[in-house]
Amino acid sequence: MPNPIQINPDESPQARFAYELRRHRLQAGWTQLHLSQMLTVSVSMVGMLETSRRRPDRRFAEACDKIFRLDGVFVELWKQTRWESAPEHFRDFAAAEAQASVLQVWDPLLIPGLFQVEPYARRIFEDEPGIAAETVDQRVANRLQRQAMLTSKKAPMVYSLIDEGVLHRPLGGADIMSEQLAWLLKMAELPRVTIQIVPYTSWSTLGLQASFTVAEQRGTPHSAYVESAPRGLTIENRETIAALVGRFDALRAAALPQNLSLDIIKDVMAQWI
Repeated sequence: MPNPIQINPDESPQARFAYELRRHRLQAGWTQLHLSQMLTVSVSMVGMLETSRRRPDRRFAEACDKIFRLDGVFVELWKQTRWESAPEHFRDFAAAEAQASVLQVWDPLLIPGLFQVEPYARRIFEDEPGIAAETVDQRVANRLQRQAMLTSKKAPMVYSLIDEGVLHRPLGGADIMSEQLAWLLKMAELPRVTIQIVPYTSWSTLGLQASFTVAEQRGTPHSAYVESAPRGLTIENRETIAALVGRFDALRAAALPQNLSLDIIKDVMAQWI
């Protein structure tokens, strides 16, 4: 019998659900077949859920709570896979992002959320009119939680394009900007992360209207998220996603290679120190 796939529960909410499902099943002394019969689902479904290859649904989570005699534990884990604490307009894309094999990220205004340090992210959320302190805390926590994917064994390839003006925009003062740019350089050391700067000298106006992220899985772009006011938009229309991919390719053609991009980040960081 092959060794079971090892799941790191800290990789994502879906990985946490998979880990806990297998842990509770083994504690009960049940096989996957026995569990599938109790839940009236296929054994292959149990296998895919235990290896994080399939997202659970609420009905499955409720059934797990019932047979394991738990008080809503699996329902709460399911809510986290749906990013229930995230803003509603971002939940669908957060789930798609967590399972993506490739992410293409463009931002003309801010350091992308996947690379933001805590004080930089907090400064962004605090500016929203009328926002409660606990909402700021939750949104910051969600943003930092998303970043765990970058260092997981199943980390996606991330191609990030950032407008040069972002490096000069003061969010919270020199100390925060210095920390943020230092962290951006650290993220660029990750083997599956490429960060490129679109310089002022490119004269490119393409993409200045909004930031966007395209998520790809198994070689196919399948979901995108576009920032807008007052809230962003998750897109699944293939024609629109294809247009965004084309725009990303054009922006990347205007960007500097990563080594020169990192030199610019270092130069600007020195100005913030």
